Amino acid sequence: MLRYLFVDFNAYFASVEQHLNPALRGRPVGVVAVMTDRTCLITASYQARRYGIGTGTPVREARRRCPELILVEARPAVYVEMHHHLLEVISRTVPITQVCSIDEVLCRLSGSECQRQRALAIAHQIKATIAQEIGPTLTCSIGIAPNSFLAKTASDLEKPDGLVLLDTDELPERLLPLALQDLCGIGRRMEQRLRRAGITTVAQLYAASRQQLRQIWGSIEGERFYVHLRGECTDRPPSRRHSVGHSHVLPPQFRTDTLAFAVLHRLMQKAAARLRRLQLLTECVRIGGEWIPSGVWHAELRVPPTNDPFVLGDVVRRLWHQRPRDGVPFHLWIDCRQLSAAHLQPLLPLDPSQGRRDRVVAALDAINERHGPGTLYIATAHPARTAAPMRIPFSTIPDPRTEDDTPRSR
Repeated sequence: MLRYLFVDFNAYFASVEQHLNPALRGRPVGVVAVMTDRTCLITASYQARRYGIGTGTPVREARRRCPELILVEARPAVYVEMHHHLLEVISRTVPITQVCSIDEVLCRLSGSECQRQRALAIAHQIKATIAQEIGPTLTCSIGIAPNSFLAKTASDLEKPDGLVLLDTDELPERLLPLALQDLCGIGRRMEQRLRRAGITTVAQLYAASRQQLRQIWGSIEGERFYVHLRGECTDRPPSRRHSVGHSHVLPPQFRTDTLAFAVLHRLMQKAAARLRRLQLLTECVRIGGEWIPSGVWHAELRVPPTNDPFVLGDVVRRLWHQRPRDGVPFHLWIDCRQLSAAHLQPLLPLDPSQGRRDRVVAALDAINERHGPGTLYIATAHPARTAAPMRIPFSTIPDPRTEDDTPRSR
């Protein structure tokens, strides 16, 4: 039975740029995080991929292979906005079960939707609605299959703008021409493990026993892979968020103790805002980074459950005193762990000033909600107000309500 439909937007960042700028359509486009020859491409349009250019290709090499390549600096907020627009369009045709990444969504089919012709009609409707309401430049490849693993695999079989239905009566034949790394969940290291076990083809992988795969994977994941290959549907329990954090590689002008701390405080305020948006509290704060030439450093502190930026600011300041005193700060991060739901925590008025702080934080959130994130912030971060903007979204989709893409000068 067909149960899942997987939508994968083709060369998403580059396609969005081509959609918004007609002059880029039909031309080789590469998207970069910063406009410099010393970086790599985040993605490339299909016109550029014909030259062997793709994600991770150094800019200089990409220009050598394709002198006509047009580089575009990434615009994370634009990609997130288009992402939400696309979700809204898809959800009018079929409910979205899971947002897998900025350019991938999974939909569970039910009732008559599981029938072959009906599932194909839904896929065609998604494509047609996107073309009509947004534009023909933003194409997607869709896979339909009995489980989410095979649906994602099917979506990769025809790109760009493909539609592949993969049912159990076609297994394993439809999978046999694939390379091991064409299967979701098999990366370079897992392929090396499989090769050490004598498995070099999908046919050999399919013939392996459930116990063999458990031993190769070293966990229950091997057994899951065994049943997924056969089209069986094994729904996993929903994953629980384990941490909320941010990191930033410091530009040269911020590589001093004073400015680095301002950046760290800004990262803390962004993390605290996300905690409040998610209605979560943290009980463990860890900060860290890399100093040149000292190396990597980190420290952590356990705290009563909180998402208060003033409390977390005090924690960050205490931890900062433990930083390396030799070397230059290069990379900083903060991670809030041991999360719990805010509504499950008892309200204990241990601190008489907590009520006043709560009102200040509520006002801060209300102003930023109305006028945009970063409008009002704790002044410790003021020297770094232009640092750590919204990052390029991949698996985690930034929330525009807590992430400011282009910090404003004040």
